[in-house]
Amino acid sequence: MEPHSWELSPKEAIDLQKTLAERVLIQPLPARLKIVGAEDISYSKHSDLLMAVILTFKWPGLELHESVHHVCRATFPYVPGLLSFREVPPLLEAYSKLGRKPDVLLCDAQGIAHPRKFGLAAHLGLCLELPTVGCAKSRLCGSHDDPPLKKGSSAPLLLNGEQVGIVFRSRDGVKPVYISPGHLSDLKSSKRLVDRCVRRYRIPEPLRLAHIEANRLRVKIETRQVGRTVTVD
Repeated sequence: MEPHSWELSPKEAIDLQKTLAERVLIQPLPARLKIVGAEDISYSKHSDLLMAVILTFKWPGLELHESVHHVCRATFPYVPGLLSFREVPPLLEAYSKLGRKPDVLLCDAQGIAHPRKFGLAAHLGLCLELPTVGCAKSRLCGSHDDPPLKKGSSAPLLLNGEQVGIVFRSRDGVKPVYISPGHLSDLKSSKRLVDRCVRRYRIPEPLRLAHIEANRLRVKIETRQVGRTVTVD
């Protein structure tokens, strides 16, 4: 996709989402994967700095392959439904540092399970022209029945009568996660990927480790911030 301006008002951002949502392609993930990526962002508690992290893993064993990050200041306000305009730019910077690009990128965010069917996972996938899958910890929109408490149970997430995601019980008795296709992915293959990435915890292992790394980096930078100025990437 051709780059677009990130210097937009919230209204302009909403209009752009509506336009770009029409370009999202829903199709099965590649049949053969070699590298799976995961992203996470952590925000400083004491400043406007954010830390964007991308980890990649060898498939299917999920051995860590690469870890990259980008530190910068947030330039777009926090507006529900417009998270991608705040977080995609630093993620693009982090992604550019990878030596080997992943075959698919897991996102701690929504894909098409979004009021305008253009959550962060869809936006990032379109920008990178890369298969992406959203796997969020909470629901942004839509309605669903509660899936049974058994690991592997699921229920459709519906928005205006259309299925836009899957409510997935990743472990026995835990809160479900919300899976939705981003770009170049679909419901069935997205669910299969998330299921295969779950290990001992509720959150798929690549996303869990990316979250840990983002928080580790945040603590490191906040410690350096005490009494002096931090230089961002």
